[in-house]
Amino acid sequence: MFSGSIPALVTPFRDGRFDEQAFRSFVEWQIEQGSSALVPCGTTGESATMSIAEHDRVVAICIEQAAGRVPVIAGCGSNDTLVALDHMRSARSAGADAALVVLPYYNRPNQEGLYAHFSYLAEHCDLPIVVYNVPTRTVTDITTQTLARIAEIPTVVGIKDASGNLARVSAQRLACGEDFCQLSGNDDMTLGFMAMGGRGAISVTANVAPRLCADFQNACLNGDWAAALALQDRLFPLHTALFTDASPGPIKYALSKVRPSFPAELRLPMTPAGEASRHAVDEALKVAGLI
Repeated sequence: MFSGSIPALVTPFRDGRFDEQAFRSFVEWQIEQGSSALVPCGTTGESATMSIAEHDRVVAICIEQAAGRVPVIAGCGSNDTLVALDHMRSARSAGADAALVVLPYYNRPNQEGLYAHFSYLAEHCDLPIVVYNVPTRTVTDITTQTLARIAEIPTVVGIKDASGNLARVSAQRLACGEDFCQLSGNDDMTLGFMAMGGRGAISVTANVAPRLCADFQNACLNGDWAAALALQDRLFPLHTALFTDASPGPIKYALSKVRPSFPAELRLPMTPAGEASRHAVDEALKVAGLI
């Protein structure tokens, strides 16, 4: 259902408010540069600091601006199942193609709780679901066995896997079937992820290097591993630099260098990237040929 380079879009803020015009321009640029789908209101989009109304507005603007040219996978996750359901219903009404639903964070549900969470959402909203597993943020992990159970639900169509465990790509492929869409959630591991059966990446780096990331994904999907490796080498310093400080500080700084009109403002408790991180980003942008 989904493949290729899919940016986890940053959200522009100006004077504390969502900058709609900057976001519309950003969405337009992403599509022009070859991004194959868009994810508003994920982790990189600072969804954790948005009100429910604001969150749903960002999703709706993304869908409106994309205008059906690429799919929109709306960030809809919450540690409260009913809040996640409200986000899914709002995204569905706005025309989203799927919901990205992170494992419930903080609560730390067991495996049965994870299954109950996703089955409840699927029962009460027919929007396709992409499971998002990112244990470093949620302090919760989903086993391959539980994912296989969830994958039997017709509207659960894939996973964004940010577990950092490449062996899971093969394990999940065998457990969930070849048609279950696996998307990498770690830019630096995506080359190996794709070689093992991945379909694409929900990417941080694609925010600032959409064309290079799209070319990389196309090379992988076409089996041109030599071209993919060359692009991986060009992008790898940037993949690393964007996590030298708390995300999305470094990626917003990087965008301000490549698109000077883009606001680098973050919402507390996030603060701008430190000097060492900014230096690493600058050097990585040079290696990538972006500045």
